[in-house]
Amino acid sequence: MRADFPDFRLGKVLATSFTGTLSERHGDAVERIPTPHRLVDWLAVNGLTVDSCTPAQLDLARELRESIHAAATAAAIQDALPASAVQVINDRSIQGRAAPILTPEGERRWRLSSASRVEDALGVIAADAISIIAGERDGKLALCASPTCRAAFFDTSQSRTRKWCDMNTCGNRQKKARFNANHRKGTRSAE
Repeated sequence: MRADFPDFRLGKVLATSFTGTLSERHGDAVERIPTPHRLVDWLAVNGLTVDSCTPAQLDLARELRESIHAAATAAAIQDALPASAVQVINDRSIQGRAAPILTPEGERRWRLSSASRVEDALGVIAADAISIIAGERDGKLALCASPTCRAAFFDTSQSRTRKWCDMNTCGNRQKKARFNANHRKGTRSAE
């Protein structure tokens, strides 16, 4: 990854990892795909290799990202799904022409058509979002407990009680803040 951009926050669920390309939504927002080439990088890291991306395709990707975030957030709090978000997710899913293929190693990969690679990749992401929002996969949608993050994530832990979208970022940040607050309280009471 390039040093001049923030690192990607990678997860095991494609759709919610994609929504993580904009983090700290309720704080100082961090855009992790600020340029078309950065979207190309993110797609490649996630097995959806494309040759290039236009600014218009980046706009489509961001619209999909925000729609997935809105729908996943609504699903996590058991609210009605926003109609506009559902429409965008469905449109991206329908427009994609990607096909799953099996590698000799027994892994699934995606074959993207040469004419619309970015749109095909967005179709794969939209289909993944549909499967988790519709409850077709084992796990549950939840919202990060960090007040500045509130990212939607797909909890596949055995107890389904995960609090943080990512333990290495939000979880550690919250635990460190709690430790520092307790340490300051202990220092004041010792005085």
